[in-house]
Amino acid sequence: MAEAQSGPSNTRKRKYRSDGVSPTWAKRSIEGPGIWATCVKGKEKGTVGELYDLFESVKSFLAADMWPIEGHDSSTNDRGDGSDAEENEDDLETQIAKEVAALKRPKVEKRFANCLTNTQCVIFMSCKPPVDPVKLVMKHVKNVQETGVTRTKYTHRLTPVSGTCVANLPELHSLCRRTITAYCAQENTEGSPKARKALELRVRNHNTLTRMEIIQEVAKCMPSNYTVDLDDPDVFVLVEVFKSTFGVSIVEDYYKFQKFNVMELANAHNEPERFEKGAGRVQDKKQDDNDNGTV
Repeated sequence: MAEAQSGPSNTRKRKYRSDGVSPTWAKRSIEGPGIWATCVKGKEKGTVGELYDLFESVKSFLAADMWPIEGHDSSTNDRGDGSDAEENEDDLETQIAKEVAALKRPKVEKRFANCLTNTQCVIFMSCKPPVDPVKLVMKHVKNVQETGVTRTKYTHRLTPVSGTCVANLPELHSLCRRTITAYCAQENTEGSPKARKALELRVRNHNTLTRMEIIQEVAKCMPSNYTVDLDDPDVFVLVEVFKSTFGVSIVEDYYKFQKFNVMELANAHNEPERFEKGAGRVQDKKQDDNDNGTV
């Protein structure tokens, strides 16, 4: 009798894994190109939702410019055929045929997936082609700098990675080689004057490789015409090490866009001009006191 009662309960779809914490809709491992995001403590779930809305929504300004919107034409056609549906309202066979066709329509594959980090304030969104995480983040931070609108509430910094691998020296070397070769081919930097580079390394929950080992291995993969310049570099090599995962990307204007911190970009845009000139609340208060004759 007990076995008969336990049968149906086991077949129910669980929202969480056996540990009671990890949701079943999140990927267990961190893999592929993607975007690291830091957020307000305790708001990880809300950050994942707002990033989905920002990157994947059909109405998003990013989706409209970065890649074609799948399923958009079909939905438009469905709305355009509304008059035909009204005319054939009594035709049961036509309605059934349309419903069957809608069921057979292929599902649109999601371009983003949240990967489990089990760490507060840290989120990783995996990306699928044709999404380029570097171009996606660059377009977003440019828009935030120009408008002062982040379109997010809890997200702080966005760090794109063009690829990920296991955090060991051979895999690290191979991934850096592929990433740097692809960047050089895209920008056609081979044979150009010496370029200036800087390395931005961030390590979280990792103690296998030292910072110096990682820096030296990445430096071996850089072209010979690149020189180190920490003051005014042309390109930035972003290296993210999280637990046993290593990620790398090459970006430009990293300092110009406040290290891709969207909150800092929005604050800098929305600050009054008087703060840029060195004035502040203390100086304004002194000025008001002098105007009122207060000592």
